[in-house]
Amino acid sequence: MNRIQLIVSEGDAIALNSWNQQEQNLQHLTGMLARLRPPNNDHLVSNDCTIFNGINLAIEKLCEPSIIQHKVRTSLTESASSCENRGRIICLSSFESDEFIHKVESYVLNMLNQHNKLAMSTDVLMPVDHCELVLVDLVPLGNQSICSNQPKKQLSPYLTSEVHSSQSGRFIAIKLVELVMSHFNLSSTTVTGIPMKEEQNAMSSANYDVELLHSSDAHIDLIRAGHHEGLVAPSKEGLYTDTITLKWCTPKTTAVELQQCTGAFRITPVDVNSRPSSCLTNFLLSGRSVMLEQPRKTGNKIISHMLSSHGGEIYIHVLSTWRSMLEDPPSISEGAGGRLTDYRINDFGELMKENLLGPVTDASNLSMLPIKRAQAQIERMTRYWPLIISETIIFNMASIIDPLPSLIMKETLSEAEVVECKKVIYHVVGMETRNDPLPNPTSGARGKSSKRDEQYRQMWNELERFVRAYSNTSASHGKVLECVTECKRKNNDDSPTGQPAKVKEDKVFSSDTSGDRSSKPSTDKDRQDMRKSEVKKEPESPCAKRFKIGFGQNRSAASQSLLSMWTNRIKLEHKATCPEFAGRQDSPGNKAELYKHLKDTSNGEGGHGINEKTGGGRGGSHKSNISLA
Repeated sequence: MNRIQLIVSEGDAIALNSWNQQEQNLQHLTGMLARLRPPNNDHLVSNDCTIFNGINLAIEKLCEPSIIQHKVRTSLTESASSCENRGRIICLSSFESDEFIHKVESYVLNMLNQHNKLAMSTDVLMPVDHCELVLVDLVPLGNQSICSNQPKKQLSPYLTSEVHSSQSGRFIAIKLVELVMSHFNLSSTTVTGIPMKEEQNAMSSANYDVELLHSSDAHIDLIRAGHHEGLVAPSKEGLYTDTITLKWCTPKTTAVELQQCTGAFRITPVDVNSRPSSCLTNFLLSGRSVMLEQPRKTGNKIISHMLSSHGGEIYIHVLSTWRSMLEDPPSISEGAGGRLTDYRINDFGELMKENLLGPVTDASNLSMLPIKRAQAQIERMTRYWPLIISETIIFNMASIIDPLPSLIMKETLSEAEVVECKKVIYHVVGMETRNDPLPNPTSGARGKSSKRDEQYRQMWNELERFVRAYSNTSASHGKVLECVTECKRKNNDDSPTGQPAKVKEDKVFSSDTSGDRSSKPSTDKDRQDMRKSEVKKEPESPCAKRFKIGFGQNRSAASQSLLSMWTNRIKLEHKATCPEFAGRQDSPGNKAELYKHLKDTSNGEGGHGINEKTGGGRGGSHKSNISLA
């Protein structure tokens, strides 16, 4: 248990209290300070001797055991040899320079060695196992400190030193509170909205705030759950730290035992002499309890802490905001995922079996502590671990990709294991080439299932993400990643639905149709084929997608579909059975000239215009204006 002694150094050093529990209170210290007389400069020989006398007395007091230490040392138990004596010396003074601070540190180290030698030679004293020296340089208001702040440094195996600076006045109290919070790992909680009656008018009341100090463990649950966001605010007492704001909740019961508590820690107000702090302390010491809730703008209020007294000491209790262990366990649909039911429960059970902890007989010969090795293993095995079946593809095809998942999680891979991993990857490539179906779990999935090529694309992306998570483990793991990326790249380039293949197909189709445009239909069958080809070229036509697989003559047989092969065969048979137009056969360039003998059969002379009706088409008629030379 921690004890405090206050020493005042003038001409002689004076200890205002002892290690006894009766003198470890504020009332005793304030009474002893009131008996001190003002400093007299005539009794001071020099500043050096004044500081050194107080430091020497402080080291002597550290070597004196407390009542509890004396009982432990004299007990005939195993704990007698493990009793330690650790202390801290906080020196408040005005230092001249950094050189003088080094002189003080050397003096403390020298005196500590002497007193430890003296304590080892007697049973009344205890040697100091470790001491922390904290020097605080005080300067007047508005002035700058000559000495520089120094972080904690090691002077010897049992002595450390650190230097701080502070202005005088009220800033000394703020500095001491900061040192106490850092030395004892304390945090601040501000209780807001405390109803309190006014001194002048007892009929009216106002709300006040009181800032409390306690162990930082009281805020662990808030920080872990992420509920501290929005509760952190600057200290209202002027401290250079943040505080957690909790709201006063009107007490409805005094039965402390009915609350489910996960921790209790002693508290102290930052300003113990203020009226709000005094009223809150008296209220709690009377046997009442106060609930503290987290202030929220919306939603239900959460009561996370409680203030209550036990045996004349005030404690802050950490209440459980989660489900009680005495209640029935929740169903899986009440978890963080909501109404999801397709969790990988069986895989999680296997993960727990593979990471069971057991006792170690001897860990002295191990290069790494067993707990560190266990943490590294569970981190390595959960780098990529989807929780839901519908969010993964590769873990649903475990029988296909085994033993890749178990091998890739190892710390090192041999050449044979790298070959096994590559075999699995090539097997998946073969499945995609054969267009084999992939497992598509319907549990928890919404909407229609994706196409097979889209499933393979998602599978390759997930496989690459899974292997990439372990690629930095060793060089062999990097080889497996290179194999996955190469196979994925080749599949994307050779995919029939990829963009390059689509562009090439469009170019082939456009070249084929351009050749058809140069020729004109000679029969009704050719006209119908021309209309079909025009329908295929129209992008707005609903049949464009159906006939987009080309009829091109330049396409290789390996890339032709069954429809294109059948259509080409019909065309060849049609050309073999239907005779060619006689006029096109006799004309040059495979083009028939119409009205070849029109000039020879005309009755008029040159310069006359003829308006003639000719028959054309299918029984129709049209006018033809012809100008003769």
